[in-house]
Amino acid sequence: MLQSIHSTLAYVVLAALVIAIINSFLGLSAKRNFEKKDRSFALIALIFSHVQLVVGLILWFTSPLGKEAMSQMSNSAMRLTAVEHPLVNIIAIVLITIGWSKHKKEDSSNGKFKKIAYLYAVGLVLLLSRIPWSLWLAK
Repeated sequence: MLQSIHSTLAYVVLAALVIAIINSFLGLSAKRNFEKKDRSFALIALIFSHVQLVVGLILWFTSPLGKEAMSQMSNSAMRLTAVEHPLVNIIAIVLITIGWSKHKKEDSSNGKFKKIAYLYAVGLVLLLSRIPWSLWLAK
């Protein structure tokens, strides 16, 4: 059940991040004011990302697949599941969190949009790079 929640929530996280990133790049290019809705898009993406991280960590610590994968590091699929996916995704969530924190310290709308757009985008690229696509799309 936890695996199903983690997989389903991944779609929500990816969609929320894409929406927040597109919104920020559009705001940046249009040179518009950073408004409450812009903040809401970024905050929703941040919240879903953190919830996904918590679910993923619970899954990693409780799943027999995680424990089995740790003992078979020569298998690239197992290594992806046991080490690469969790480690890179934690780094991605840290970057997204930094983007959120840094945008709050900016005075200009341009700076706020920039922090969210770029740091969220790097986080999204990292997340996409370590999704175990063969497992995810097989379901």
